[in-house]
Amino acid sequence: MTLAPGLCSITLRGLPADDVVTVATRAGIEGIEWGADRHALPGGGHAVAALAQRCRDAGIEVASYGSYLGAGPADDDVDAALDSAEALGAPMVRIWTELGVTPASPPGDRQRVVDRTALLVDAIGARGLTPTLEFHPGTLTHTAAATTALLDALDRPHVRTHWQPDPALATGDAVDGLRAVADRLAHLHVFAWGPDGIAARHPLAAGAALWPPALAVASEHGAPLPGRRFALCEYVRDDDPDQLVADVATLRGWLAATVRPSGPGQ
Repeated sequence: MTLAPGLCSITLRGLPADDVVTVATRAGIEGIEWGADRHALPGGGHAVAALAQRCRDAGIEVASYGSYLGAGPADDDVDAALDSAEALGAPMVRIWTELGVTPASPPGDRQRVVDRTALLVDAIGARGLTPTLEFHPGTLTHTAAATTALLDALDRPHVRTHWQPDPALATGDAVDGLRAVADRLAHLHVFAWGPDGIAARHPLAAGAALWPPALAVASEHGAPLPGRRFALCEYVRDDDPDQLVADVATLRGWLAATVRPSGPGQ
């Protein structure tokens, strides 16, 4: 499956949604994962439907709905989140496993999160949408091995997982982790951070050792999806729209060198 350049809208969380589309168009973004905390609030309605139309008018796909279902310990308003996913025309919904419950947590806590995640993925599937996990430190998806264990425990073949590199890992180990989850992969979250994580953001060009092999793995071995697979730029240096434009140019160069050019229907 070919890859296309995309964006997590939370990268530009400080901008209104219309401005995010404007910047994305300038950068050559082809798909956006819209975040539920700022740009596409749960509940559906006119504003979310209008954002979907704005994307269509700009020729930008809605890659995913970036919900925060599952991230906290409290009950979620699942229907409200899924109403917005449907209003956007999103083919998939990103969910979390509870922050603070990790592979090292007591078995009872881990099972509670597995059970809760199962309820979420079933609710998403009942709407005809694809559930995908946030791949994130400090959760049950902290590592590729832990994510695989969770997917096995869920035992639902339609569930996918996003992937992002752990800045603490060596490049080869990070790519090996991607390879381990590639057969259940959704999209990539693309960035170049130092070992201190989001506090140490660099231009994407600083990730030249990691991203070309990672993009090749995702393109060659990634699981089938209901739409295209996107390399979603996330959290650029200084939250700067001009940096996003530069990073997408870097990403496009890598995509052209490592995979076949993407296009609708490929």
